[in-house]
Amino acid sequence: QVQLVESGGGLVQAGGSLRLSCAASGSIFSINAMGWYRKAPGKQRELVASITSGGRTNYSDSVKGRFTISRDNAKNTVYLQMNSLKPEDTAVYYCAAQVVISYGSSPSEYWGQGTQVTVSS
Repeated sequence: QVQLVESGGGLVQAGGSLRLSCAASGSIFSINAMGWYRKAPGKQRELVASITSGGRTNYSDSVKGRFTISRDNAKNTVYLQMNSLKPEDTAVYYCAAQVVISYGSSPSEYWGQGTQVTVSS
């Protein structure tokens, strides 16, 4: 079994910063893409940022230039550095990972439990 555990959420004023972490553990052979999603009340879940095992990144237009995704492959951990936060960034943030649990098997997607980020105006 694979577990993803997020940390780093909280309450911050507009213009502030937070850093989210997501550590994967369990039966892991390798991890392909990792990403951060968010779900705000009354809105659909959206992809915030993703990163491949080789470090190629992708961002939603709403966070480009403010958020930075990175990963430590040795620690099976993905990070999201969030700067210049806005009230509209308020949401539950989830990490996801495409995990290969054994050699030759297909990757499966796993999700964390989510961490609340609240940005006050």
